[in-house]
Order: sequence, then structure tokens, then C-alpha cells
Amino acid sequence: MSAAITSLEVRSATRLFKALGDETRLRIVALLSHGELCVCHFESALGLTQSNTSRQLAVLKNAGVVEARRDASWVYYRLAPQMDEVCRAQLKALVAAFSRHDVLREDVARLLKTRGPNACR
Repeated sequence: MSAAITSLEVRSATRLFKALGDETRLRIVALLSHGELCVCHFESALGLTQSNTSRQLAVLKNAGVVEARRDASWVYYRLAPQMDEVCRAQLKALVAAFSRHDVLREDVARLLKTRGPNACR
């Protein structure tokens, strides 16, 4: 196979792993594995500012990891369906592994305690 064809075959996985190469973005993905959330949920659960949260979500959105939906003045985020089979399998395995990490379980507990899943609705 030529280098150009090989490069095209791994481009989506490369984009996925670059987007996930940050602790904050991994923690956001862990929270999103439980369902759709808005920016204020991430702020509360992770102790982030609105601007930092939005910046991290933009990276994930540009990489196709999350997708957004607007409802009045709120923007809700969820994990995006992965069209690439390799990306889908990698993201599924990563999300499954999240439950074994204390810091990620604590993020979810803090989210439920401070905001609840329907806080912005």
C-alpha cells in the first residue's frame, strides 16, 4: 500500500487519539458516557471555568468525539456516533475502562450531587 492510502486509513483514529490526549477531555468523555450534559454540568463536576470547558468541548467536537445540540440558551453535548469501526471500538473500550478509575467515578458522583442530570432543563 502506498503511504497516502495508509495515511487516510488511520486519519480518523489519529484525530480521536489527539483529542483524547488530555486529562480534562478524558474526564469529559467519561461524564458523557452517562448521557447528554450541558457546559454547566462539566463546570460543576470538574471544577472548570466556562471558557476552559468550552475550549475542551470544541476540541472534542472538532475531532468528531462529541456533538452538540442547542435548546434555547443551553448547549447540550453527547458522545457522537463513530462511523469509523476502529474509532468506535477504541472509544467503547475506553468508556468501559472508565468505571475502574477512582477519579472518574468521583467526577460522576460530584456531578450527580451538585447539579443532577436535569439541572439545566
